[in-house]
Amino acid sequence: MKDKTIYTLSLTIGLTSGCASIEPVAPYDRGYLAEEGMGWEADVRDAKLKGHVYTSKEASSGGAGAAGGGCGCN
Repeated sequence: MKDKTIYTLSLTIGLTSGCASIEPVAPYDRGYLAEEGMGWEADVRDAKLKGHVYTSKEASSGGAGAAGGGCGCN
């Protein structure tokens, strides 16, 4: 039983120690991460249209930089 506990403990420490060495992204590599394909939305145009329709229907704006009222006019 003691050997099993030591084995489990050493395995757990070994697996979690790999997570402790995360390095920040270098400034010169951030350009690769900022590519269009790395965005949350696959199609930027579609996301902007959805945001415009949402703010128009909700008769409010905020957080997305949209201006206008419930009529959809800018």
